[in-house]
Amino acid sequence: MAGNSQRRGRRLTPKAGAPKGSGGKNKDSLAGRGRTLPADERPWHKAYSGTEKLPQRTAWKQDKERRAAAEEGRAPKIGQPGSKDTTWGKGTKGVAPTRGGAGNRGGKPTGRSGPRVAPGRKSNPAKDTPELLVGRNPVLESLRAQVPATALYTAQGIDADDRVNEIVRTAADRGIAILEISRAELDRMTGGVLHQGVGLQVPPFAYEPFEDLMAAALEQAAPLLVALDGVTDPRNLGAVIRSAAAFGAQGVFVPERRAAGITATAWRTSAGAAARVPVAQVTNLTRSLKACRDAGFMVVGLDADGDTDLYDLEAAVGPLVVVVGSEGRGLSRLVGETCDLTVSIPMVSDVESLNASVAAAVTLAEVARRRAVEG
Repeated sequence: MAGNSQRRGRRLTPKAGAPKGSGGKNKDSLAGRGRTLPADERPWHKAYSGTEKLPQRTAWKQDKERRAAAEEGRAPKIGQPGSKDTTWGKGTKGVAPTRGGAGNRGGKPTGRSGPRVAPGRKSNPAKDTPELLVGRNPVLESLRAQVPATALYTAQGIDADDRVNEIVRTAADRGIAILEISRAELDRMTGGVLHQGVGLQVPPFAYEPFEDLMAAALEQAAPLLVALDGVTDPRNLGAVIRSAAAFGAQGVFVPERRAAGITATAWRTSAGAAARVPVAQVTNLTRSLKACRDAGFMVVGLDADGDTDLYDLEAAVGPLVVVVGSEGRGLSRLVGETCDLTVSIPMVSDVESLNASVAAAVTLAEVARRRAVEG
């Protein structure tokens, strides 16, 4: 019989062809991703030891590892946040480029700034774009303080009280555009933040020049300034500004890099106090503190292991700069060395430390009390 068409078990379907590839066309998708970041530079890894803000998920992982290590009687396998610089810097060698970047071949300076991100992940650099300030008290305080604004958004069907009526009336008197939108649209614009039915669009915050801030404080009978050393949470910044306004401080200054700036979140937390208290950004915090010392200020840093008790702070009645450290590390080494003295807040419980904004409020309240007694 010719052929084998009648063979039992013969193949009835054609053989599979050769696997089809992209012909190398997809190789461009891998270009520019650079090296894989080590574990201690990955913000989502429990071994992260970078200088950027510790993500909530990473903090949870590290806390879980600490508990497990304590039960097993071993050292926890976690990173030490703040011990490794994970930001771009001029002249940095061998750092990983962002997705689509050209990398840093040959150890040439990148000239970039901001957080270093892993290959394939995008950073969110701050942009000079308008902020949306929400909440009835912050919006009303800002309008009363003549904060520049470009538009007022109100939710349809809002329960109008005295504050809302004054907000709308003040915005109309100032010629600010008033736009009524749905509550769902206002939710989308604010990212789900509690807005109480109103939102004020404000341009980027105008910082006060540091020299003017210091000069204006020295014109007062009791000069008082607050400096923040690496506070990265805008809510803490807003709370400190609110306390500064409540207890008579003439201004607040913060570093330009690795620190929170005045955003809508800081505006909201300050309940509008950022409109009344001047805020300055400085390039070098240590140099600015030395300038304050040269001008006659006593620079006092808050430290849990400080050498002076807050209740024994006799310098509180004179020109004073209160320096508040970051949420996790406290005062940096250079800033701590620049301070004339470090102050601790006495506590009766076993709590290791207070939140940065709470510590600032307690200290400013004690300073105000001493000055009231001396006055």
